[in-house]
Amino acid sequence: MSAVLERPQSLLPSRFSWLMGLYSENYHRLARLFAPQDLAIGSYRSSLDDGLDVRLDVLERHRYTLDLHLTYCFVDEDTGEAAPSAQLRMYHDAHMAEVLDCRADRRLVRAIGPLQPARSVFQQRVRMSSFLNRWLEYLAEQGHSIGTLEPASGLPTSLVPRFTHS
Repeated sequence: MSAVLERPQSLLPSRFSWLMGLYSENYHRLARLFAPQDLAIGSYRSSLDDGLDVRLDVLERHRYTLDLHLTYCFVDEDTGEAAPSAQLRMYHDAHMAEVLDCRADRRLVRAIGPLQPARSVFQQRVRMSSFLNRWLEYLAEQGHSIGTLEPASGLPTSLVPRFTHS
């Protein structure tokens, strides 16, 4: 009998491996797009003169992690908060980016697809990470990059992220 048949293994990665691969892809997309690992703590704006400025806040820097907030520079009419909005943590040693919190608004949902309700924590993490992946791809396609990123000043305080650390 063949060694291949004696030890059958799935050709597809496990769900957990797939999620970790998505975290890794998001890390590399984010690093290529805005290089936040090289930015000082503070707020940055990427403007393409299309009225859809992107804001990146470098919130906290630790030895192995970097906490970020990514959003557009406008407030969602329905919620009164910045949306879409994602709170991110980049793990430099593992080269992964985890979405800690994600809020989509209807304009971005029309452009890149919905963030469906999840039935489990795992499914929620997959959906938030998939949403971030599509959003980062969309931002790159629109022309946002480290070359369009500048230190932000005079942004409305309503756009300052309000996250609590657990």
